[in-house]
Amino acid sequence: MSMKRTHVHADPEDLAITKEAARRRGVSEAGIIRQGIHLAAMANRVWDEPLFARVYEGPGQTLAEEEVRDTVSDAVAWESGSAAGACGCPVGTRLSG
Repeated sequence: MSMKRTHVHADPEDLAITKEAARRRGVSEAGIIRQGIHLAAMANRVWDEPLFARVYEGPGQTLAEEEVRDTVSDAVAWESGSAAGACGCPVGTRLSG
C-alpha cells in the first residue's frame, strides 16, 4: 500500500500514551498512529450502499423469536438455492399464524 506523508499536531499526553503502547506491543509509534487514522476514517466514512439493503415484508407487529429465526432461515435457504426453508415447506410458503 502506498503511503502519503502528512503533518498533524497531537496532544503531548496522547503521544506519550502512543509511545508507551508501541513499546509494550513491540510495534512502531507510526503504526499505531496509522491504525488510529484508519479507525477514524472508517468511523466517519459515508457508504455508497446501506448496511442492510434487504427488506422483508412482515405482519406489522413484533415477531416471536421463533418466527424471526424461521424467517431468517428461509431467507438464507432461498438465497443459497435450497429447496426447503426452516419449516420443511418450499421456501416462500407463508404459514398461517
